[in-house]
Amino acid sequence: MHVGVPKETKTHENRVGLTPESVAELTRRGHRVTVETNAGQGISKTDDDYRSAGAEISGNAAAIFADAEMIVKVKEPQAAERRMLREGQIIFTYLHLAPDAEQTRDLVDSGAICIAYETVTGADGRGLPLLTPMSQVAGRLSIQAGAHAMEWINGGRGLLLGGVPGVRPAKVTVIGGGVVGENAIQMAIGLGADISVLDRDVTVLDRLSHRYGPALTTLYSTAAALEEEVLSADLVIGAVLVAGAEAPKLVTADMVRRMKARAVMVDVAIDQGGCFETSKATTHVEPTYVVDDVVHYCVANMPSAVPGTSTYALNNVTLPYALALADKGYADALLSIPGFLPGLNVYRGQVTCQAVAEELGYGHADARKVLTS
Repeated sequence: MHVGVPKETKTHENRVGLTPESVAELTRRGHRVTVETNAGQGISKTDDDYRSAGAEISGNAAAIFADAEMIVKVKEPQAAERRMLREGQIIFTYLHLAPDAEQTRDLVDSGAICIAYETVTGADGRGLPLLTPMSQVAGRLSIQAGAHAMEWINGGRGLLLGGVPGVRPAKVTVIGGGVVGENAIQMAIGLGADISVLDRDVTVLDRLSHRYGPALTTLYSTAAALEEEVLSADLVIGAVLVAGAEAPKLVTADMVRRMKARAVMVDVAIDQGGCFETSKATTHVEPTYVVDDVVHYCVANMPSAVPGTSTYALNNVTLPYALALADKGYADALLSIPGFLPGLNVYRGQVTCQAVAEELGYGHADARKVLTS
């Protein structure tokens, strides 16, 4: 199979779909890989590094889209890229379609076979193994970003996250105890913050309580508990995920109006529409904005701030699936690997992810049926 790896075009997206080591795995199996020139710059890999792995280098993204049977990316295809997709071409990347009607329409119109990292499940139908590493990175980064935004010069309350002897630490509230939330908790505890987490799954709260003990306050997320914790926080981390669907707006605009002046909110769920009513996607160029004297950090591709870590962590989990797609073809790979089929979001003009179909008003086509009919 001919695999194409274009340079990412989203603002300040510095990751790349395949590392040279992943390219080598594909070329050793007889597959052809074409990488756009300077695609690996953000992970400190040169065109020669990719050539040494067996890749061809192209200076033309359009040529890669025109020739490759499968496109491997990191972020959702931008409008110009979507126009280059063709019927029957595979695109394997993060898509986050539920809050993005325009992208979904373009992918449907393209006739391409669109497989989303974020909806692939574990073999038992649980977990999101291709989302996990980026959730780990984003969760840890959320505390770094929040701590930076809390500095007075950046609009925050001028607090050191962990305080110092004799001075209280900052109060951090994490909404959601999944992968993002737990990684945020790890970082915040390590820095000495006063931290609480809210979740509606008592088994999650029990696990976190046993792991972190009295360093972490665990709370069942009722409306009253959520409001109390948000209003008392210096830093709020939104770490809520509904697989494949738009994130629920848990923090209302009214709550934001009543928060502490110069408090900070980091919405890690912004890729799925955000879990704060006042959230809007930002970039690494201008990562924050202020609403009602509350600083909002809503960067939609947080892990691209650390592309070296993020790209390798992502390739560790995506490579086996990319190899299977190249070796077996998309139908055999999707049907034979447990948990891979839910990754198929759009197939030749049909929406095959139920959550996306329901969110955006499309008819839902059963993925197994369309592949076997």
